[in-house]
This record gives sequence, C-alpha cells and structure tokens, in this order.
Amino acid sequence: MPVTDVTTDPEQLTMTLTAEFEASVDRLWQVFSDPRQLERFWGPPTWPATFTSFDARPGGHAEYHMTGPKGERSSGRWEFLSIEAPRRFEVIDSFMGDDGAPLEGFPSMRMTFEFEADGSRARLRNTTYFDSAEALEQVVAMGAVEGSTTAMNQLDRVLTGLREYAQGKGTRVEELSDTLVRITRLIDGPRDLVWQAHNDPELMRQWMLGPDGWTMTACEPSQTVGDSYRYAWAPLEGTEGESFGFEGEVLVVDPPRRVVTTERMAGTDGPSTINDSVFEEEDGATLVILHIEYPDRETRDMILATGMAEGMEASYARLETVLAE
Repeated sequence: MPVTDVTTDPEQLTMTLTAEFEASVDRLWQVFSDPRQLERFWGPPTWPATFTSFDARPGGHAEYHMTGPKGERSSGRWEFLSIEAPRRFEVIDSFMGDDGAPLEGFPSMRMTFEFEADGSRARLRNTTYFDSAEALEQVVAMGAVEGSTTAMNQLDRVLTGLREYAQGKGTRVEELSDTLVRITRLIDGPRDLVWQAHNDPELMRQWMLGPDGWTMTACEPSQTVGDSYRYAWAPLEGTEGESFGFEGEVLVVDPPRRVVTTERMAGTDGPSTINDSVFEEEDGATLVILHIEYPDRETRDMILATGMAEGMEASYARLETVLAE
C-alpha cells in the first residue's frame, strides 16, 4: 500500500501522513491539481468526493463534498494559501454546512502537501496543523487516520492509469477489513454504455448470468432512491444447482458514476450487505469498483467462499462481448 506512516503528535498539534508512489513528482502534482482526478481518491472507500469548484491560486477556494453509502453528506472547503508547483501547496481545510458557512463546532485546519523525488519514486508528505489538542483529538476520533489512509491508498490506480492498473487482470478481490471487500474489473467500453448495461433489463439478461448454464428469470432494476429491485436465476437443463435470487433497496444513485444498494438473498430476512458500485472511465475503458460491506467477518468469508468472484468474472467477460457487438 502507498501509505507508509500516519503519525499524530499531541505536542506539536499535527497529524502527518507519508506515502510513496511509483510515479514522478510531476505526475503526482497533476492528480492533486485536477479536480476530476483528485475526486477519484480524496474520499475514503464508500465516501467518494465530488469537487464542485476548484480555483487553485493563492486566495482561491476549492469546494467539495463526500457522499456516504446511505446518502450521508460531509462538505469541506479549501482556501489556498500558497502554491509552489510542483513541490508544495498549502490550504486551510474547513468543514462546511449545507448553507455554505463553516460548520459550528468543527475545527478549521492548516494543511501542507509536499512532494519530493526519491529515485524513480515520488513521496507525499501531508501535514495537518491543529489549533488545539482538543481539535486534534476530535478529528482523530472522527476516523481521520483510517479515512486518510484508505483514501490515499486508492491513488495508485489514478497515477498509473486504468488500463495499466487493471487490464488483463480479471476480477480482483481485496479484503480491506473484516467487513469491507473491494472488487475491481476493467471493462473495455465507455462508462455510459457500461452503466446502461448494468441498468437495462434487456442487456442485463444477456450478460449477468454467472457461469455458463444459467438463465435470468427475474430482472427488475431501479435507479430511484428508496425503490426496491429484484434479480433471480435458474439453472438450464443439464446444469446442477438450485434457483436463487437477490433483492434490496436503492440507497444512492449518481448516474453514470455511482449506485449504492442493499442486498440480501431473496425471500429471507438477511443478512444484508451494502453494495457500493463506482464506474471510472479513462481512455475508452471503464473500471467497475464494487465495495461490499458485510455485517461481520463470518458472513464475508462465507459469501466469498461460494465462488462469487469466479461467477462475476464469467459475467464481466460476457459483458465485454455484448458491448463489442
């Protein structure tokens, strides 16, 4: 993982994150200077960021918000204090309310971002300065160490490019914690079409089938928050297995970028997972990033052991054929 250290210093009132990347300083600077690239990693998994303004000059401001898996929203603003491209910039980072004013009861923090070369690698040092020990404790208690670590550990795929990061590597499963799993698959096709293929019943019936020998018997997607969806499959004659299905509710929709749903085995009371799908496009290819939050480690291990990833790979390979046609 790129993040090598996160240190809090109650005496100096600082939190310092250090990370190293297989990239040049210029390339690392680019991703922090482009809001479209920045928002692909600034928020931690399941809390992606959206930058709504970005005026990178001393005295300028950048405004962003992060949206949680249940539609929760956390907003912030940077005030740029200094910029020394491509080595350093400094901002005041503030929590913001829905009215655009600083959020009462939450601290504003001075942050520096420093970039330096180490051979063929680039090192990032991100230092946050607090006004008081109470402010440092408050932000750490909110999960700043874990959040900043998991956010920066997403930066590799942005720096290297999606094709180099994922092409030819199939469906990959990463266990991020006891309850959180990330699944990625690069699809050779533009994001709008990949999104459509995940929401158009006629297309879904052509590819979302898992291993050969199965048919989709129910396909009722939804793109409306609060609505329910339902999918079901049955084996064809000569294929072993029993019919099954999934159902759930839509929590977040941001076409064609993101959709979050609950999911449970059809006809049961649970356990449910939260499935958070993000679609990133680059150079005519789309990376599907699925974060699945399980209720506990036992459920996670049980579901992963069913061969879920293999079934997803068979479906995604079929999807590429459908898109090519």
